[in-house]
Amino acid sequence: MPIKRVLVTGGAGFIGTHLCISLINSGHKVICLDNLITSEENRFPKKLDSQSDMLKFIKHDITQRIEIEEDIDEIFHLASPASPIDYLKLPIETLKVGALGTHNTLGLAKNKKAKFLLASTSEVYGDPEVHPQPESYWGNVNPTGPRGVYDEAKRFAEAITIAYHKKHNVPIRIARIFNTYGPGMRFNDGRAIPGFIYQTLSGKPITIYGDGKQTRSFCYISDLIEGLKNLMDSDFTEPVNLGNPKEMTIETLARTILNKIGSKSEIVYKELPEDDPKIRQPDITRAKNILNWNAKTSFDTGLEETIKDFKIRLGLS
Repeated sequence: MPIKRVLVTGGAGFIGTHLCISLINSGHKVICLDNLITSEENRFPKKLDSQSDMLKFIKHDITQRIEIEEDIDEIFHLASPASPIDYLKLPIETLKVGALGTHNTLGLAKNKKAKFLLASTSEVYGDPEVHPQPESYWGNVNPTGPRGVYDEAKRFAEAITIAYHKKHNVPIRIARIFNTYGPGMRFNDGRAIPGFIYQTLSGKPITIYGDGKQTRSFCYISDLIEGLKNLMDSDFTEPVNLGNPKEMTIETLARTILNKIGSKSEIVYKELPEDDPKIRQPDITRAKNILNWNAKTSFDTGLEETIKDFKIRLGLS
């Protein structure tokens, strides 16, 4: 297999770090581009730090012009605040990276004649009225609601990505990523799994927003990375859902984590945030048929690995 030089924007984030490491382990050279607004450069193992000839780290805000001297074969565009606490705190930055950042990165792909993969999101479906959600569903999004900054940034990113493909023949891929979890998530990420694990291991009550009956579908990080790489290696230019179709309620998730850790922490309920989706489940028929991809890691196994990682980083193991 030929060695590729791959640019990963947002490469110091949760998914980005795992992707960079996987690409390097596959023998490719990686340029990690990140402004570190929601992450840290030192997330990488010491053997893969920025001195390695396999990994080059560039601190840069992609809403500004991107200049890369090296040839680039592929670009994975992951850059964006992605958790509610981040994009609610950074609304303008989220919109700018979705619009200006995607524009700049597509321009780089055009100039370098590189394949381009956009990391989009299940949030483009909003609070869906179709269940499960196929790629053909246009979504139910409130553009002026609190989540609109993220939803619309990604919807615009998809639109300009398609436009660059049609106008400039840039070879594109679009991944609509559903809830992903695994080792390396931030303790204060704002998402359910890291929040529940951190609260439980810290001896705090688990906080559920709403009645806990809303559903999510959780995909383990290694499965997602495989899906992203398979999509990049394909010739398919329409959006593809990547996620685990196994659906569960948030309340079931909380009780599963409590049982797995062996905690008797109480569950407290607070008001559901505005426009928070009530259901979320991917239809992955397209991923199965086009990419021969499916989420393989059981939730039990993935949760155990994630809890073990949290215990190590909290000094509890």
